[in-house]
Amino acid sequence: MFPERFSNLPAYAFPRLRALLDVHAPGGDVVHMTIGEPKHAFPEWIVDVIAENAGGFGQYPVNEGMPALLSAITGWVARRYGVTLDPGTRVMALNGTREGLYNAMMALCPEQKRGERPVVLLPNPFYQVYMVAALSVGAEPVFCDATRETGHLPDVSALAPEVLDRVSVAYLCSPSNPQGAVASRGYWADLVALAEKHDFRIFADECYCEIYRDAPPVGLLQVAHEMGADPERIVAFHSLSKRSNLPGLRSGFVVAGPDSIAAMKQLRNYAGAPLPMPLQHAAARLWADEAHVVENRRLYGRKYARADAIMGQVPGYLGPEAGFFLWLPVADGEAAALRLWQETGVRVLPGAYLGQDSGRGNPGRGYIRVAMVAPEEEMAQGLIRLRDCLYG
Repeated sequence: MFPERFSNLPAYAFPRLRALLDVHAPGGDVVHMTIGEPKHAFPEWIVDVIAENAGGFGQYPVNEGMPALLSAITGWVARRYGVTLDPGTRVMALNGTREGLYNAMMALCPEQKRGERPVVLLPNPFYQVYMVAALSVGAEPVFCDATRETGHLPDVSALAPEVLDRVSVAYLCSPSNPQGAVASRGYWADLVALAEKHDFRIFADECYCEIYRDAPPVGLLQVAHEMGADPERIVAFHSLSKRSNLPGLRSGFVVAGPDSIAAMKQLRNYAGAPLPMPLQHAAARLWADEAHVVENRRLYGRKYARADAIMGQVPGYLGPEAGFFLWLPVADGEAAALRLWQETGVRVLPGAYLGQDSGRGNPGRGYIRVAMVAPEEEMAQGLIRLRDCLYG
């Protein structure tokens, strides 16, 4: 039985989807476009790296990441963002970023802020671990709607000053899931300025940062560095799941200020699940290699072009700037997903399952999320069926 603070927790998206769809027969050959599980090939050589280091399965892993892995991570950060970090004090390896996004809250969110219950800001729609993490520490989740009018990013500056003064952590996903919006340099700078003014941390979920159309998305680390911001306010998360098509490797990392990293390491000594040593060797090789990332991005570029060609005449269609989801407007996402499944066999996720009623309604209600992870031709056929069924 969940504690009382979890009483308002919404059902997880995919059990809800199964309950909605699986009592009905599909209306055609099934095309899965719900889960953001990459399907492009990962580098074949990674199997050899794991095999060469298989003896490491006989050892307890280095909790925070072996030196070679941390050096590979900080090397990538320097190349990608132009920021030089001390691998011993500014970075920690993660067993997947979901672990980090949750445990960072446990380690860094205070019990009170200015004598009151702390507030945690969540983009809405959002990755549901954000909300669970906030509730786990007894914080008050405050939902910041990310709508077409706000560029599909939350307008944090619109919050009342008395709310901002209680904020302890603000989560932000850029490129965003589900909309594929990218925080600009100016957006990050404004958010950092708010964090400095109102004394809170930014938890930046940047797991989709290597999948984009043209220019690489600017990152929180580089903007904060350019501004000379307090590094303790900046907590950035990255992953190999999307970048390298290896969600099963469960490898990511977090960058933060020295005090924040020390606190997360201390918690990890008791509650962490470190990455096995052979997988740490694999991760080190992956962060050091860019060729497979360039090829992965080329394949997604083809998919962006196919999606634009198929969906471009749909009213309200907006191709994503980055990431691999389409966020498609419909009258009602749940009704659209059910109709699409019953009439065509295409399986998509109602947008409301990723959002919460913020007092202004659920901003995901009028959308469906469509994952472009299937092979290109399968994806294209799924989109054609979807277009003809819902917009024809």
